[in-house]
Amino acid sequence: MTTTPRQAVATTQTALGLPRGTDERFSGYGAMGVPYSRGHYLALRDMLASSVGPAYRAIWHRDPSGSWTIFTTADPDVSCPRYFGSATAVEQVPAIDVTWRNNWSLDVSMGTRLSWRMVLEATSATRAMTSMGGAMPAWAWNSDAVLAAMGPMASTVLQSGRIRLHGRTPNGQAFKAAPLQVWRVVSGDAHVDGGDCGPVGSLPTQASLADFWLPQRGLFFVGQARFSGPEQASVAPHLAEERRE
Repeated sequence: MTTTPRQAVATTQTALGLPRGTDERFSGYGAMGVPYSRGHYLALRDMLASSVGPAYRAIWHRDPSGSWTIFTTADPDVSCPRYFGSATAVEQVPAIDVTWRNNWSLDVSMGTRLSWRMVLEATSATRAMTSMGGAMPAWAWNSDAVLAAMGPMASTVLQSGRIRLHGRTPNGQAFKAAPLQVWRVVSGDAHVDGGDCGPVGSLPTQASLADFWLPQRGLFFVGQARFSGPEQASVAPHLAEERRE
């Protein structure tokens, strides 16, 4: 029986802990990214466990001009802006709400500023990636060599543009991403500050934040992430947010 996204998230909320290690680690779920035909881009992070602070939720929004804002429910120093804030505006907000309509669709809201509905489905490609993720031993998700090989493979299988599972963030820390389960975001609508983002659709040029590339087709995930600490950050790579492969 296929595990639905809602079931996977429920399991994650009770069973998925932090991976072992001494680096900065997170476990949770969300929308890896969803592009919209009018140039907007949205991502959701619901980090249920963190080695550096409390659980939190964050919304990443790219407007049609290419400017990014990260909205976070936690102090920016212990949430997404800790790693990506040098390339984005940052705003701490009181709450981000997630409500499941059924096993395959959910609503995300942020007061009156964001209304976002996502409809998910499993495809042959996402099932293949989820099976691969479930079969990999824990040590492999912490291996640069393995992740370097998996990125191009995931790009080919998911047909979502360039994907990198390790690299450098805009703030200079190393990151390693472990999407253990994956689904496609196939439809839904989004409104940001009263504006309609339009239908789901690829951007003219794929967006990135340093080495972190945002998928050109909507993806939803359950997984984990690792980052080196600020004291280990190197000089941040070029921060061009839209680059061709």
